[in-house]
This record gives sequence, C-alpha cells and structure tokens, in this order.
Amino acid sequence: MEVVLLPDAAAVGRLAAARVAAVVRRRPSAVLGLATGSSPEGIYAELARLVAAGELDLSGVRCFALDEYVGLPAQHPQSYASVLRRSVVEPLRLDPAQVRVPDGCAADLEAAAAEYERAIAAAGGVDLQILGIGANGHVGFNEPTSSFASRTRIKTLAPRTRADNARFFAGPDEVPTHCLTQGLGTILDARELVLVAQGEAKADAVAAAVEGPLSSMCPASALQLHPRASVLVDEAAGVRLRLADYYRHTYALKPEWQRP
Repeated sequence: MEVVLLPDAAAVGRLAAARVAAVVRRRPSAVLGLATGSSPEGIYAELARLVAAGELDLSGVRCFALDEYVGLPAQHPQSYASVLRRSVVEPLRLDPAQVRVPDGCAADLEAAAAEYERAIAAAGGVDLQILGIGANGHVGFNEPTSSFASRTRIKTLAPRTRADNARFFAGPDEVPTHCLTQGLGTILDARELVLVAQGEAKADAVAAAVEGPLSSMCPASALQLHPRASVLVDEAAGVRLRLADYYRHTYALKPEWQRP
C-alpha cells in the first residue's frame, strides 16, 4: 500500500486525478469505478478542468458506480445516478450510456446485484477504482463487519452513515435505510485502487485502515491486501498516522518514472 500525505484537499484531488488521467491516456476505453460523496469531489473537479482545457478525453471510458440507495428512483436528486450525472457524467463529458449504476429500485434486488457483477466482468473488470472512506471505516457502503469476500449485494446502512449523509437530504428520516453496494471482494478485484480522504474527521478511520490490523471492523483495511492500492490524504486526515514521516520520506524519493 502506498500512502501519500499532501498539504491540502486540493492537492489530494490533483494527484488522484493525475492517476486517473494516466490510466485513461494509456487505455482510452478504460473501466473506471466511481465513488460518490464529498471525498472524491476534488478528483472530479480536477478531471473536469483537464477535459475543459482539452488536456484529457474521457469520452471512451466505461464506468461503474460503487453503490446506490434502495428505493430512490434514478430521477431523485439524491440518488447516486442523479449525483453522478450532475457532478461527473456531464462535466467530464462521459458517454451516459457507458455509466452503470446499481438498480436500487429493481423488483428483485438480489438479481440486480448479480447482474451488476456480471456486467463488471463482461467489461473486463475495473482498471481503476476511486474510493472514499467513511468515518467508521466503510468503503462503498460496506459497513463494519462486511466480509472481505463480499460481492455486490444489499446492505443495511449503519446509523452513523445515515447521520453523516443526512446533510444531503431534507432531514435524517429521508435517508434510505438500505443500499446496493459493490462488495469488498468486488472492489479488491479492480486492478488499481485510489482512496482519498480529507479532514481530521477521517483521521481515525484512515489510521485504522492503513496501520491498524486487517479487520472487518474497519472495512477499508481490506486495501492492505491489494498489490496496487494508494491512499492519498491531506495532512489533517493523516494526523493520526504513526509513520507519517516515513510516508513523506518514501514519496519524496519516489522515482519520476513511477509518478504520478
């Protein structure tokens, strides 16, 4: 696992976007895994800047969202289908037909989850998966005690997750109680993982994921098992890392040919 401490949230977004851009330039039809929430907003803003400047073409990429709320139609403003359309698909000039989101309104949710797994496999797997991290260590909506072998499935959202997401809704009671989410096993199948975190509110979760034991109590610790996982955090989110000086040292000495 590579851990990079950066001076601020803007720097996190720029470096993560550079990682995405490098993958797409090597393979214009790359498959990207899209996260939602506040953590990846800086990535998408920087990618949108590159696209607007004519420095990056994302029109050929294929995308799979990490998760979707159960019971929110795609037209609901807080469904992840809508959020991705507004904040990612349109500004990044993606082909909407090539952006898949789990169907949280399917009559048979288990069948919809299985079909999502098949669609990812049919696309050849995910080349780069963007991830955020919840304050309780969740990635996607894989809450604590999620199996590291889990696949796309229905999950019950933890009270803390619903409370954290209530700011996006008119009130806490409007936050759905269930979701469809890619499993940890699905996420670990991606060829490259880039997790971003900003702010001291994420510091405990980042420390547990990076330096804590491999444990289902911190789902993000599963990234320790991946051969190409990067954790990009600002100084505030990295404030609990015991080996922070070592991470700064190793990144400073990283050969140019291995960057970004």
